[in-house]
Amino acid sequence: MAPTRAEIEALAMAAAEQLPEPFRSYLAKVVIHVTDFPDEEVMAAMQLETPFDILGLYQGHPVGSEGEEATGRMPPAIFLYRRPLLDAWAEGEDSLEALVTHVLVHEVGHHFGLSDEDMDAIEASVG
Repeated sequence: MAPTRAEIEALAMAAAEQLPEPFRSYLAKVVIHVTDFPDEEVMAAMQLETPFDILGLYQGHPVGSEGEEATGRMPPAIFLYRRPLLDAWAEGEDSLEALVTHVLVHEVGHHFGLSDEDMDAIEASVG
């Protein structure tokens, strides 16, 4: 049986709890959604050829603007796309936990201004 949305969300939550500060504190405020595929709006905005071309997406206000709360603004969110994740997992050598951690770290890492090397170090610290 392929892992469910709830199982992938649990993997993401467990990974978030293992990350170093301030990453962990920031992720505590981020809503994690697991859906099978990106919606049509994301497909168009990201100019994706297929829904399998993206594993995850961060949507939210830039880091550092939390004090500028706007009424009605949605909380920051990370969308994990279950079917593309499962395909990448089946085709790769990493565990599903490692893949979910990788996507989670990279979706938020760029919003912190982290380099790929910084994000790789964070991933390596999770164990």
